[in-house]
Amino acid sequence: MSEQQRPAKFITVRELIKSRGRILGLKAVSGGRHMTRHITVSEINRPGLAIAGHMEQFRSERIQIIGQGEYAYCQKEDPRKVLAHLQKMFSSPDIPCVIVTGGLKPLSVIKQACAKAGIPLLVTSSDTSAFIRELTIFLDDQLAAITYAHGVLVNVYGLGVLIQGDSGVGKSECALELLKRGHILIADDVVEVKRRIGYMLVGNSPKNIKHYMEVRGLGIIDVELLFGIGSIMDQSLIEMHVKLESVPPGAALGGYDRTGLSQAEVQILDVPVPSLRLPVTPGRNLAVLIEVAALNQRLKNQGYFVAKRFNESLIREMGKK
Repeated sequence: MSEQQRPAKFITVRELIKSRGRILGLKAVSGGRHMTRHITVSEINRPGLAIAGHMEQFRSERIQIIGQGEYAYCQKEDPRKVLAHLQKMFSSPDIPCVIVTGGLKPLSVIKQACAKAGIPLLVTSSDTSAFIRELTIFLDDQLAAITYAHGVLVNVYGLGVLIQGDSGVGKSECALELLKRGHILIADDVVEVKRRIGYMLVGNSPKNIKHYMEVRGLGIIDVELLFGIGSIMDQSLIEMHVKLESVPPGAALGGYDRTGLSQAEVQILDVPVPSLRLPVTPGRNLAVLIEVAALNQRLKNQGYFVAKRFNESLIREMGKK
């Protein structure tokens, strides 16, 4: 599959405060000189065991959250012991920052450990669970693995279908026919694909070409103006991949699946996506074929594999004879 992947992404602690400080009630307490530390993952860590001295599974690359549980332990335990454990935690060079949640005032032992390690210390008035949920959603959007695929993304019967193929094979024309049949366009020519939490792929269009299509012989068309607001979507999950393949006149089609028993896949950002090859020949209505393929894939997603059931029934009948 043709795609171009970007390098790993990150945001700085300063950018986090600037983007979500007001919304999340996030403020810096100390470490202003170290706000350029990189946040590279969307997962959040609650270092309860690490603060107690158990470092075996400590995830230092994540933002460290000090909630009520961790805070209560630091209050009751011997400050010298807590400081030793915190210093051991903070010896990892890739900790982005430490955030104390729930409107709690950072303890002096936490301030001291963060200052010595040069780690930004932040506070928020938000409840721990709500804060982690909102922060994870934001970071997942900002740091999601991203790639660009050449093709067309349409939503057919609620299923995101990425249509690809060689230049001039008829991808945009096929998408145009699907639009006429009431389906929805997400992106034409270039599809921006992000891998979200749960290994879901979300596709959208780059801003400068959003809602536009380029059709040979017609030029650039505005899908929203021509077909209405209901014909476009900002984004969609990508749940099926279709590759259109040009077939020379008179060429044999024996290489294409006729039973539907095989389950081909393509890898997009290391996520497997069910894939279908469709030969492009005169007289074939590709839009109708993609409609049926989307409905059939929805059945598969619900556990109903038509070709397998038909094959099993034939084998049972043969066994009786």
